[in-house]
Amino acid sequence: MLGGPTDLPDPDHHAYRKDLADIALAGRVIASHYAEPVKASIATPTALLAAPSDDGEKLADLEAGDPFEILDDSLGWAWGYGGSDRRVGYIRSDALAA
Repeated sequence: MLGGPTDLPDPDHHAYRKDLADIALAGRVIASHYAEPVKASIATPTALLAAPSDDGEKLADLEAGDPFEILDDSLGWAWGYGGSDRRVGYIRSDALAA
């Protein structure tokens, strides 16, 4: 059980939200659900964004072939780890390779 102050992992490189977190973070962060990342790759160049919106802050540019590990894919947006430095953010789901 988690309790008291915690030293949270860097959210830029560790995927967690209140509703969902990477299973590797179980015991370190509190979330409603935990998921195992699903390995995928980028099909077309795209921006990694801080929010699931075209107006979201751009965190990085991802190129075709770059890795993307998906934790959530809903409403046209995928959330997870992108690029070789595994930066956490959102991309449009249609940018993922089939």
